[in-house]
Amino acid sequence: MLLFSTLGYFFPIFGEGNTPAAIIAASILLWAVHFLVLRGIKEAAFINLVTTVAKVVPLVLFILIALFAFKLDIFTSDIWGLKNPSLGSVMDQVRNMMLVTVWVFIGIEGASIFSSRAEKRSDVGKATVIGFITVLLLLVLVNVLSLGIMTQPELAKLQNPSMAAVLEHVVGHWGAVLISVGLIISLLGALLSWVLLCAEIMFSAAKDHTMPAFLKKENANHVPVNALWLTNAMVQLFLVITLFSASTYLSLIYLATSMILVPYLWSAAYGFLLAVRGETYENALRERKKDLIIGGIALIYAIWLIYAGGLKYLLLSALLYAPGVILFAKAKHESGQPVFTNIEKVIFAAVVIGALVAAYGLYDGFLTL
Repeated sequence: MLLFSTLGYFFPIFGEGNTPAAIIAASILLWAVHFLVLRGIKEAAFINLVTTVAKVVPLVLFILIALFAFKLDIFTSDIWGLKNPSLGSVMDQVRNMMLVTVWVFIGIEGASIFSSRAEKRSDVGKATVIGFITVLLLLVLVNVLSLGIMTQPELAKLQNPSMAAVLEHVVGHWGAVLISVGLIISLLGALLSWVLLCAEIMFSAAKDHTMPAFLKKENANHVPVNALWLTNAMVQLFLVITLFSASTYLSLIYLATSMILVPYLWSAAYGFLLAVRGETYENALRERKKDLIIGGIALIYAIWLIYAGGLKYLLLSALLYAPGVILFAKAKHESGQPVFTNIEKVIFAAVVIGALVAAYGLYDGFLTL
């Protein structure tokens, strides 16, 4: 959606990324990437490397220009947003921006997903840390510097891609073109990365019998072909839904982020539980204490994020999670295990109740997407 919203700067037919022309073009692009990935993950990864390098140049240039254009009086003017009551208190502002912030970091765990394909296990940790620090640095610099160039009300009115409009405000039309081209390259690389990542997640889950065995199938190029077809078919479905939905780009960000918060919560809870029980630690008492602290902080933070996201998107997430039990049940049946443990029955019941409430809410109108 953001890709074709950016292209809409040059070609008005794409509008804000949700016009029929944009959806058709996005579908063509999706399946072009699909068949590119089918040719081999290494080849696709090389293209991703090229797009990563290409997109960093406009970002660095934006930061350098913004450093010189930054004005402290603009940045400090109503820095707490007290003159704009619609923003709420400072704490409300922090809570409301949490989902957007988390959205930026979704996929940071991608290196661990591909760890089985890495030449050295140590590269996985390095890639994760370097990726996190780089993204955090870029996020802070771009946002802070922008607030010293245009005021918050001015920034709030900008359409996507807002960074292009900020640079245009400083240097003129060529700045918007530069950022838009860089963003297009960035989003093409991101699409390729996410196609790879989504398929790999399903493939990895199938290998440990969490997903059905048919998702383990690889083609001659060692690409998880069935997982790729399934995930891209789901992406195509959501593209079609976008065409008939009044959803904004921000609404879709909130929904996608809320969906990832649930796995983050369970991952943090499980890590904390292992440390509490002392499982897998043996005599490593020091490591256990460290993980107790890290796991506890991660669990509290995950709970805070779900609270910050709000009930609306959590319910909508349940509506999307509920059908996934079909694949989970099939995997359990294949391995000859009961579909649910007692705890999983409680969790599944909560998901179903949430899904039913969300479905009724969409029907009745008190929930919207």
